[in-house]
Amino acid sequence: MTALLLSFVFLVSFLGKMEAAEPSGCKIRITNKGLEKLKSETEKFVEEELCNISMPEMMGKEGRFQYTITDVKITELILAHAELQFIPDVGLLFDIQNSSISLSFHRQILYWFFYDTGNINASAEGVNINTAVNLIRDHEGRLKINNITCDAKINRMRAKFSGTLGKVYDFVAKFLTTGMRFFLNQRICPALNHAALVHVNSLLETIPVKTEVDNYIGIDYSLIEDPVVTSRSLDMHFRGMFFDLSHQNLTLVNYAVDPIIREYDRMVYLALSEFFFDSGMFSYYTAGIFQMDIVNEKMPKDLEMLLRTTYFGTIMITNPALVDAPLALQLAVNSPPKTTIKTSGATVFMTAIVKVMLLPPGQPAVQLSSMTMEAKFNAKVSMKGKRLAVHADLRRFKIFSNQSALESLALIPLQAPLKTMLQMSVVPLINNWTKRGVRIPLADGMDFVEEVVEYHNGFIVIGANLHFSKGLREMMLGNTNSTTMA
Repeated sequence: MTALLLSFVFLVSFLGKMEAAEPSGCKIRITNKGLEKLKSETEKFVEEELCNISMPEMMGKEGRFQYTITDVKITELILAHAELQFIPDVGLLFDIQNSSISLSFHRQILYWFFYDTGNINASAEGVNINTAVNLIRDHEGRLKINNITCDAKINRMRAKFSGTLGKVYDFVAKFLTTGMRFFLNQRICPALNHAALVHVNSLLETIPVKTEVDNYIGIDYSLIEDPVVTSRSLDMHFRGMFFDLSHQNLTLVNYAVDPIIREYDRMVYLALSEFFFDSGMFSYYTAGIFQMDIVNEKMPKDLEMLLRTTYFGTIMITNPALVDAPLALQLAVNSPPKTTIKTSGATVFMTAIVKVMLLPPGQPAVQLSSMTMEAKFNAKVSMKGKRLAVHADLRRFKIFSNQSALESLALIPLQAPLKTMLQMSVVPLINNWTKRGVRIPLADGMDFVEEVVEYHNGFIVIGANLHFSKGLREMMLGNTNSTTMA
């Protein structure tokens, strides 16, 4: 019985490891250089959060002195030393040391029969804040802050009194600043905890997990494991899989090479495997997009004349009365296109069935021939902002008859005009779908700039720097609506 239980535990563990070993279709790496860019935004955000801290009214009595302190406001965070860095296997660390906070508050002080009121400027010095953020993959596959540990300490406070009794009750400042230091110490970490767990997580929710690309397909950017954090980078492994909106359970199995990012020179890297592109074409294929009819005004006149000449004998044998009937070409991709990525570039191989049809008015269409078309495209990948686009160029083209080898020889004169027709009709249609691009999983307000695309065997790596079109707070306030699908 014990042996059976151990075997079961081993099997569950093994299957769990197999599931965790799912290859990534898409990876993103944020490096230390990217963290430097985030640092200035983080500093501004932390300062804004601290300036929003509310302080209670303070009242007290010391001997003949009675005081009331109201309208305590933090006006500035002055950073002497701030560090944003990766914590291996955990997440991020934001550390502030030996800095200061400027404050103002309103005083009401009664000393014997003298009453004094006015504003006081104060400063908290020796401010040390250590905040560690734990990043995980949540149940929806989204990057999320799971936990935050915070330690804040203010070493001393100073207050400068002015007014009629300024010099008389300077010693009272000790009591006032002690109380204020206590309250500040108690409120800094809760404010930062709320900022991280509520505001930052709300920003992360704007990053699409599942989203529509167009009317036909969507994309799944769910994380397949927790982010991998080292001393140099934060690596996120996404499923990176497209799907047919009408048949979301009909997906492609990922047998592609797992993309590898080795570089750290730029702020951010995006790696895409062959599976990323194959799943997109598979989804378009299952959605029935890769088929079209070339007829009437879509049919080039010289191509129609050549087709009519080529199949004149067949038309005469079929029915001489149909010799003037319009001709049409029906193109239908008969298997999902396949991507190959090598160091020399990316290519897409596609096969389709091309039928030559005769369209007599008021009668059923007559098939004159059936051909297999093989086409190979060069695919150029580009990035602009947050959108990845692909531009296709026809590289190689071949047709042969599905009916006889003899007819294949007869089709040789059609090779060049059909290739031209493909370049003029089909390729622009494909590029019209792909030029709009697909959004990559970055938050709104963050964009790629200065992109460099590198081709490797089995995957593409795009290195870039980050540009913030909005500050962190603006990004959070401006993105309350989720862009994800249910």
